[in-house]
Amino acid sequence: MRLSGRIIGLLKEYMHDLVEQAKQEEMSHAAFGFATLPYRADQAISDLLAILDDRIESEGVQVGLPVEFLHQMWTVCNTASAHISEIVWLQKNIEGGNGSKAEVRQQTYHALIMFLESLPEDDQGEDATVN
Repeated sequence: MRLSGRIIGLLKEYMHDLVEQAKQEEMSHAAFGFATLPYRADQAISDLLAILDDRIESEGVQVGLPVEFLHQMWTVCNTASAHISEIVWLQKNIEGGNGSKAEVRQQTYHALIMFLESLPEDDQGEDATVN
């Protein structure tokens, strides 16, 4: 399932919105002295799928998202989840990140975009593998 540049651009916009939302949450928690909870790549993927569902419902037709896009993304994310989680875990341990929600989202979404861009054009998302 090769996505068009326009769809990748929309995904990046939604991902950016989620990263910014996480940064704002972290600042609010810090201001009130709340500790942050651990956050994982699978949670970041779930958050992305949730926002896709919402955005497809509210603006899908206007921005040209196909009706089956959420299902396709769900399938690809299920296939890529273990691979992406491993990449995020490695990055955190190699780079010494703090594992914050914003950081995990940013790393997860970067890995997901790389995965999506590596898919062959004729792939329908069922047997997605990293090339």
